[in-house]
Amino acid sequence: MKQTAKIIFVIIGTIIGAGFASGQEIYLFFGKYQTAGIIGIFLSSTLMGILIYKIFTMSKQEKLENYEQFIESFRVNDKIKSVIQIIMNIFLLISFYIMIAGFSAYFLQEWQIPTYIGTGIIVLLCYKIFMGNIETLMKVNTLLVPILILSILLLTYQNIISMPHHFVPQTTMIQAILKAIIYTSYNSIVLIPMLLSLAKCIKKKTQITTISVICSILLSLIALCVFALIQTIDIDINKIELPIVYVAGKMNKTYQILYGVIILASIYTSAISAGYGFLEKYQQNKKQYKTKVILLCAVAFFVSKIGFTTLVNLLYPICGMLGLLQMILILKKSKKT
Repeated sequence: MKQTAKIIFVIIGTIIGAGFASGQEIYLFFGKYQTAGIIGIFLSSTLMGILIYKIFTMSKQEKLENYEQFIESFRVNDKIKSVIQIIMNIFLLISFYIMIAGFSAYFLQEWQIPTYIGTGIIVLLCYKIFMGNIETLMKVNTLLVPILILSILLLTYQNIISMPHHFVPQTTMIQAILKAIIYTSYNSIVLIPMLLSLAKCIKKKTQITTISVICSILLSLIALCVFALIQTIDIDINKIELPIVYVAGKMNKTYQILYGVIILASIYTSAISAGYGFLEKYQQNKKQYKTKVILLCAVAFFVSKIGFTTLVNLLYPICGMLGLLQMILILKKSKKT
């Protein structure tokens, strides 16, 4: 049971990144659709649970150890395989670097700490995890994710009972459903390499069902909390880069600092998940793997000025559309396995 909990925390930590915890993702994909957005949250969380179950099952049944083997298992032509792999690598790299940029930008904005110092801090922390193993990542997420979840729940509770709501029902169900599917699709891009690595830690088939169901429930709960917090915002949300930090600041300075820590933790878990997903294919060759880790971390200093808002508003929907091909292949293949 302890191992199952660790796996769940790694999965949740991979999905709940800076965009999610800041409120940008939830507003973009669900919040702006109001009532229909709630349906979208449940749909997306359900699809996520199904994908987690299918990927773990595929990994166990076909003994898939890495992403390359995962793509090969689809038995599609080489062009499609190449397209999927290119999409994956580009998305993981950009996700990693923009998370790094977001981490350093937060320190610059809140504490006037130079960008290169913030970048150096998170790069060193990521390097330590990359040079460890999946167990190291599980230990980090076992500590950070429960704190992150509890903090979001606490902030939601405090705001729901003390602030007015600005909830206006709308009927944009088709758009909300499409956005929910795209949201699931782009999250699966980062999630799949992590799930393939985590599959090695699963010993019983019943664990797969338990993990999938609990992850789906937790994602629904946390997304609904952030959704509710967005509804309390009393100004134009499009003018706020970090909507939930704004909500926390409306409470008091303590809450603002607390949620700042949450944002940093979210960025960190997202960065190591994206970086680990990109590096996973090099693990068989230790020398090559170490070289790639050093190169990945070194380049981060040159791109640390890029903000993660662009990632949320532009890159995620685009990659979500491109990632639909992979998601369809997973669901289609599952019928045969």
